[in-house]
Amino acid sequence: MKNKRLVVTVCILIAAALAFAYVRAQVLPEARPAAPPPQSVRTVAAFNSSGLPSLAGLVNEAKPSIVNISTTAVIRGPGGQGPMMGPNNPFKDFFGDDFFDKFFGNGGRREYKQRSLGSGFVIDREGYILTNNHVVEKATTIKVKLSDEKEYDARIIGRDPKTDIALIKIDVKQSLPVAVLGDSESLQVGDWVVAIGNPFGLEHTVTAGIVSAKSRIIGAGPYDQFIQTDASINPGNSGGPLLNLKGEVVGINTAIVSGGQGIGFAIPINVAKDMLSQLKSKGKVARGWLGVVIQKMTPEIAKSFGLKESEGALVADVMDQSPADKAGIRRGDVIISYNGKKIKDNETLPRLVAATEIGAKAKIVLIRDKKQMELTVVIGELQEEGLRASRKTEVEKDLGLVVQDITAEIAKHLNLKDRKGVIVTDVIPGSPAQEADIRSGDVIREIGRKPVRSVAEFKEAVKRSNVKEGIVMLIQRENATFYAVIRE
Repeated sequence: MKNKRLVVTVCILIAAALAFAYVRAQVLPEARPAAPPPQSVRTVAAFNSSGLPSLAGLVNEAKPSIVNISTTAVIRGPGGQGPMMGPNNPFKDFFGDDFFDKFFGNGGRREYKQRSLGSGFVIDREGYILTNNHVVEKATTIKVKLSDEKEYDARIIGRDPKTDIALIKIDVKQSLPVAVLGDSESLQVGDWVVAIGNPFGLEHTVTAGIVSAKSRIIGAGPYDQFIQTDASINPGNSGGPLLNLKGEVVGINTAIVSGGQGIGFAIPINVAKDMLSQLKSKGKVARGWLGVVIQKMTPEIAKSFGLKESEGALVADVMDQSPADKAGIRRGDVIISYNGKKIKDNETLPRLVAATEIGAKAKIVLIRDKKQMELTVVIGELQEEGLRASRKTEVEKDLGLVVQDITAEIAKHLNLKDRKGVIVTDVIPGSPAQEADIRSGDVIREIGRKPVRSVAEFKEAVKRSNVKEGIVMLIQRENATFYAVIRE
């Protein structure tokens, strides 16, 4: 009896075990080998545990190619003490600076050294460095400090004041780390960017922000197309790189808005890339020249011309014997296309023309008397000073100014009682005219105490004068009249 019970019990246990195994197989999935961990892909800008981008990798890779630039410039200015020696010296205009230099030594004018700081980045293993023109243009000595604290003398290879770009070089024996140049056209508003430089002498300071806007025009030059960013750009950052999250240079930090928080500007790196070969080989940039004076198309002007849209560049004047003149472009034409590219505003055309190879043929589509027509123009070369004589215009290189006859329209615009004199249309930076505080829009009424009624009389009066001794001019600026002395 006991044996029978034992057999029954064993059978029940076996049946229960089989049932349990069956149920478990149906409910639980078959065990599988663990999947291998995902392979980590290295990115310059990684993400930390909080999900925010970490710029540490980007910064560590970029730093070795970023340099500190210190310059020294010799400035000649007023010095000394007392009422006879300062900038308000009442006898300076009568006796001249040479008189005070001779009898009062440094009391009249003195030379002093001005030191400045900036940034730059290496673009070639042999020591070529990109920076801003305004960082080095007046420098008598340039020192470059690398990330390893080694310091070298640098020399200017090429400069382009119009875009504020300069190329300098240091002579090194070792191969230098190089910054990777990216594509500024691929930037989009809202993209993250990083600025690295030496603000206030604080080396390799890193700030981050986003692209706030593109193609900004701030009046810094004829080819403005700045990248606007809220990454902090301070004095000393000039010439340093603006990087994308790949660690590529997309801009050259160059400007800040005085008093503006979170408003900085950088030159698109594509602008620099387009001129690098010329800066290396020629030391300057040769630009295409059309020879027109253009102005903005407003809705009012468009309506008066019978146009539906206020787009394009309105030709206000055509310079004599210029490529535009020879091609048949006239005053009043509205240029709407250049080599197949649409001209949306008057700022677009100068950049396209400047980038055109000298001697190349360009197709221009324009509207004249409500009719569309196409012309072919052979592009000329823009002169280094960027100034050309237009109709009734005189470029006085020794003085550094451009003057024009006063037309009825100009007289009306400036509320002038008459058309006697000549109007200053441009002043060359660093020229004697600028030193004398002559400005665009000033009206020159007299030269050497004799009236000037036209450009022809202005030209003759300048010929009779001695720039080294000083030319006295009677200037009218708005409602004020005063004398100014231009001296070489």
